[in-house]
Amino acid sequence: MATTTKSRTTGTAHGATKAIAPRGASAKAPARRDPGASRDGLVRAAVAEFAKSGFAGARVDEIANAAGVNKQLVYHYWGSKQGLYLASLESVYAEILEKERRLSLGELAPHEAMAQLVGFSFDYLAEHPEFIALLTDENRNQGRHILASGELQQMHMPFVEMLEATLRRGVKAGVFRNDYDAVNLYISIAGISYFFFSNNHTLSAIFGRPLGDQGALVQRRRHVIEFALNALRPDAAPRKR
Repeated sequence: MATTTKSRTTGTAHGATKAIAPRGASAKAPARRDPGASRDGLVRAAVAEFAKSGFAGARVDEIANAAGVNKQLVYHYWGSKQGLYLASLESVYAEILEKERRLSLGELAPHEAMAQLVGFSFDYLAEHPEFIALLTDENRNQGRHILASGELQQMHMPFVEMLEATLRRGVKAGVFRNDYDAVNLYISIAGISYFFFSNNHTLSAIFGRPLGDQGALVQRRRHVIEFALNALRPDAAPRKR
């Protein structure tokens, strides 16, 4: 004989009945947002907003809307817009560090290793215009957010250390001059790449050339690497009088 499961009923104030779920049944719990996903989404949205509008112009409401969360989460996680801005900068630099760790330079000759380091610096700027925008805004603010973060101040060091190690190997092998220090070399490499990207529109207008197209990028990348390597040649050092 077929069996059926009967729901118990209970009366209402108007004599109607409503069903009570059988024992063992449970209502579906509302989906809970993953806190880690919320934080990551906020940081990604913040990087885009700060790059577009700068620290002063960015709005927490817009960042939260883009991330699809309540803006109170910003204050819950970071306390202020400045806290979120620092987290955004740190996330960008952390991405650079992660990519730097994938570089395998130890087995390369010093000349080839240096070419990889210079090319890496150029390629990151080419692929991440938001990083250029963030740096430009931070310089407009006199670097005060980076000064407030000891972690950010240390994030350049692994790349500088790789430059230093490659310089030492090159000097020992007799292919690099011995009067360069790694920090000055880093500033020079970053500078000749950064200026090309940060001023690409005005440079294109001034010289009447589309410096943002793929051909121009390939040509500039090759030039930057050759420029750096030529500057490091032992015979490029000034002669003592």
